[in-house]
Amino acid sequence: MQLTIESVDHEGQGVARSAEGKTVFVEGALAGELVEVRITRKKPSYDKAAVEQVLSASVNRVTPRCPHFGVCGGCSMQHLDPHAQVAVKQRVLEDNLQRIGGVTPDTVFPPIVGPFWGYRHRARLSVRHVEKKGGVLVGFHEKRSSYVADMRECHVLPKHVSDLLPKLRILIGSLSIRDRAPQIEYAEGDGLPVLVLRNLEAPSEADLDALKVFARANRVQWYLQPKGPETAQPLPGETQVLGYKLQEFGLRYPFSPTEFTQVNPHINEMLVRKAIRWLDIEPHDRVGDFFCGLGNFTLPIAQRAQFTYGVEGSQGLVNRAKENAALNGLSERTEFAVANLFEIDAAWGASLPPLDKWLVDPPRDGALELVKSLPDVAPHEGADSSAGATMRAPKRIVYVSCNPATLARDAGVLVHQKGYRMRGAGIANMFPHTAHVESIAVFDLIA
Repeated sequence: MQLTIESVDHEGQGVARSAEGKTVFVEGALAGELVEVRITRKKPSYDKAAVEQVLSASVNRVTPRCPHFGVCGGCSMQHLDPHAQVAVKQRVLEDNLQRIGGVTPDTVFPPIVGPFWGYRHRARLSVRHVEKKGGVLVGFHEKRSSYVADMRECHVLPKHVSDLLPKLRILIGSLSIRDRAPQIEYAEGDGLPVLVLRNLEAPSEADLDALKVFARANRVQWYLQPKGPETAQPLPGETQVLGYKLQEFGLRYPFSPTEFTQVNPHINEMLVRKAIRWLDIEPHDRVGDFFCGLGNFTLPIAQRAQFTYGVEGSQGLVNRAKENAALNGLSERTEFAVANLFEIDAAWGASLPPLDKWLVDPPRDGALELVKSLPDVAPHEGADSSAGATMRAPKRIVYVSCNPATLARDAGVLVHQKGYRMRGAGIANMFPHTAHVESIAVFDLIA
């Protein structure tokens, strides 16, 4: 059938309506286009379709740079002009805020953008030995599939890492454990690429020699990970420590390649800069950093605040945050605690030290229990009013989100129950050419 695409949804799919009025989500279509489609899945309330032919193209349609686009699941929007991608993400954020949270920011912040290509300094690549495809495959999964894409290059990885893909296929194919090495995790710090090989069996001496030769020839470092992430260790004789810097703040963060750091260092530095600016920290402020990780936001905050309190669910990351605070001379101005922020209540909130401002940077699940721990403007029936009364609600909250739906949900709680006003919100283009929406929002207490 032929369809006219009305809009693009949060997954980068075109949205149209059939002649019968049924919603059709069309992969590969852009807003304003007339396309001929093939229905791929029928549901009672909507259909899924794929573009067979673009009959009238959008002015924002571009030729994808990567030859694997459309098969590889790593990117979904390379056919859309990068600047138009940013506009789509901004609309997704605003739509979620209004539809889910019932909130509208006073100001829409200008988008935070950086390089569109070669931006990924972290990636998890799958490895499969597939005889029918000529040997070992190394890459992202195919779209909606557990199969590994037959990749020879990747333009969202730095070129020096993309160039390793064909070499890695040959290397892994030469190992005795080629069928027992399902993943390579890439992380980069201080200009050094580290490759973490998930090995379900111990490599032979010949395997270790091959890995070392590859490392020297390609200026990378190998880690082996026999079990969970905490078991990752460099090859014997290798001791290089990874780290990244926030140049503007004069801070350095050592980290393990399996510890969480932001994928896009360019956007991360700009995001930290904006967050610090919008927190508007005074020298006497006491600031909480929730989901603090290894201290990405905590340490720049501590440079300006009287006291900074970081909370994280992982003991390993809290240990790393303490080490990073000490390395940067900020131990006396920081305190860290371990807490599962998805299982807290008002009583836990009442036990916090007095905090004037919050920085919140949760994973995709958001920070619902954290914002619910704040005192209500008008306590509802059954609320623990004594615990709420002893807790100081922060006068400002800066919320960094990687999921607009959970941000919108939490914003609704803050605005409609906790007495906050959303002063502003905008996107950060952390993952160009994907539908992933990173954002930042500012809330002020007005109750």
